[in-house]
Amino acid sequence: MAPVTRRTSFPKVHIERDSDSEQSSSSDEEEPLEEEGPLEEEENGVVENEKIEKLEVGFDANRKGKTPITLTLRKVCKVCKKPGHEAGFKGATYIDCPMKPCFLCKTPGHTTLNCPHRVTTEHGVVPAPRRKTSKPLEYVFERQLRHAIPSIKPKCVIPDQVNCAVIRYHSRRITSLEFHPTKNNILLSGDKKGQLGVWDFEKVHEKVVYDDKHSCILNNMKFNPTNDCMVYSASSDGTISYTDLETGMSSSLMNLNPDGWHGPNTWKMLYGMDINCEKGLVLVADNFGFLHLVDMRSNHRNGDAVLIHKKGSKVTGIHCNPMQPDILLTCGNDHYARIWDMRRLEAGSSLCSLEHKRVVNSAYFSPITGNKILTTSQDNRLRIWDSIFGNMASPSREIVHSHDFNRHLTPFKAEWDPKDPSESLAVIGRYISENFNGTALHPIDFIDTSTGQLVAEVMDPNITTISPVNKLHPRDDILATGSSRSLFIWKPKEKSEMVEEKDESRIVVCGKAEKKRGKKKGDNSDESDDDGFISKLKKPKSKQTEWKLSRCSTKDNR
Repeated sequence: MAPVTRRTSFPKVHIERDSDSEQSSSSDEEEPLEEEGPLEEEENGVVENEKIEKLEVGFDANRKGKTPITLTLRKVCKVCKKPGHEAGFKGATYIDCPMKPCFLCKTPGHTTLNCPHRVTTEHGVVPAPRRKTSKPLEYVFERQLRHAIPSIKPKCVIPDQVNCAVIRYHSRRITSLEFHPTKNNILLSGDKKGQLGVWDFEKVHEKVVYDDKHSCILNNMKFNPTNDCMVYSASSDGTISYTDLETGMSSSLMNLNPDGWHGPNTWKMLYGMDINCEKGLVLVADNFGFLHLVDMRSNHRNGDAVLIHKKGSKVTGIHCNPMQPDILLTCGNDHYARIWDMRRLEAGSSLCSLEHKRVVNSAYFSPITGNKILTTSQDNRLRIWDSIFGNMASPSREIVHSHDFNRHLTPFKAEWDPKDPSESLAVIGRYISENFNGTALHPIDFIDTSTGQLVAEVMDPNITTISPVNKLHPRDDILATGSSRSLFIWKPKEKSEMVEEKDESRIVVCGKAEKKRGKKKGDNSDESDDDGFISKLKKPKSKQTEWKLSRCSTKDNR
């Protein structure tokens, strides 16, 4: 007996496409299919129908009860999700969405290309209103701290040339950097996968990557102030790891998710971290607004968690005052940076709340006196408070800077130069690219926070990826940069030329290129432009310095 097959009839499907074959500037992939009718757009007062190509597939749609289905593949704006225009990067030029204000300064009436804050010599400084106050604390500051700040500002030494690099060092994008407190040539790095890397950038080939410390993003690292071989690390897996750099052995000090994954509503992630040396405490904060304390002597949790930001909001940063460690500065997704006294640490007992318009990525006290505050917010603003003893109702200055990033990047964080006695120099990467001799580059900016002027923009024609993670050396004129999966060490040009005469092999390429898994072109998180970077190194332009490559495998170094 012949098998009986059941014949199923399908409705007719109409797929509507734009006749224009030009790809969207912000992504190589089309938007998800949407059910909508034909679109008309108006140009010069004349309404014209779009040219649409219709493809018909399927069986007979005239069968009773079968309604035709129409699917459209029209290009829409990636910002406002409306058709008729497109926004995003075209080379080094950022095209604004006409339905949104300027992407850089967030003010309507102009575009990013001709934004006045982009071309001003003060780099977009916005003076904030100030009122004179006469508080006892200001008198204390003038008498005890003012003499430590030099009256004549010293000349800044900018590390402006790549001295050495390790390409594809991590398997995922780099999320944090930290210099060794006593050994000038050791750099620690963490990545999105939770790996911890230790690199001796003076002996470029000496490096190791530990991939068993955390199971996901390593957000922060701090050295033990009494033992420089031990480092604390906080991760989005909800754990604090304590690692011995000499042996590679580590132990978990706290786990906020002992029962494993039960959904995003209960999973706790650790972001901000700092160390209070006087009390011997490791301070960490989670994504629900709570602060947790770990005793460094017993390596156990100390007391209960304290709600320091809006419940359910992420605490993105913690910093203890360098002069008074009991004074604590925190910031979070609730659009606030808050100052606390650890001797009276209770929910709602903050000494001061600094309001921002959007999420605050970071907040730091100045490195020497601890008198100033520098914050980085998602509204493309750097805010500076000149005195924590003065008027804190409004910042002393607001500096417009491009760091409103997408979700595939590590957050930009402006950090002080720890060597600057005037406490005015800060470093931060730039999101919007600039056109340098036909190449779209993302510079690293050195900004004078006292005036808002752009002191220097550091770039290299071979580095076309965005560099959101930057760390200045606490003792030498060195800048460490984490760009995608690669690390770069910048030094002043004179010092770099002296090193190149001794050793020309300063660039190390690790591992093999991983297969791309259909990521969007703008995704700088995991698989990025490292392969293109290497190809540029192999075929340098005539005006560029040729970097000789030395390949090595990461397997031998783990």
